[in-house]
Amino acid sequence: MNKKETALKKAELSGAHRDFAKGLNLRACFKVSDNAIAEDLVQETFMKTWTYLIKGGKINTMKSFLYHILNNLIVDEYRKHKTSSLDSLLEKGFEPKESNQMNLINFLDGKTALALIKQLPEKYQKVMKMKFIQDMTPDEMSLITGMTKNALTVQLHRGIEKLKILYEPIKKKS
Repeated sequence: MNKKETALKKAELSGAHRDFAKGLNLRACFKVSDNAIAEDLVQETFMKTWTYLIKGGKINTMKSFLYHILNNLIVDEYRKHKTSSLDSLLEKGFEPKESNQMNLINFLDGKTALALIKQLPEKYQKVMKMKFIQDMTPDEMSLITGMTKNALTVQLHRGIEKLKILYEPIKKKS
């Protein structure tokens, strides 16, 4: 290809850029939802077109050729494996949630603990149910039972220790 042909190709591509760049940019931005990526795709569209022209390719309709290349680049962009940082996801409104698996495990552990509380001696059962099922404070428990807070705390501690002993064989099975 001589200088005259190269100059004609440059002029053709420059005119195409002037005429179609804005429309290509709008389409790319609409499809990828990111202006910076859209601009890169349009720039790459013109680079691929220039490479095709330099190799001696013939373009009948410049507009359709450019849009065809752009659409292929957009598809390639969609297919890329994208990694997002947690910070960028949080900025966009994503909030990580606790997995349902952990909720299920906690629920089942709670059911197991409740069943094991029923195996404790009566004096421990009473304070454990008040603390963990009825969610009472030591002051409230003291008013109901007539025991001191210290005595209740000791019974709770001993009940928890007995509960741990009962729970160990179950934990080893699973």
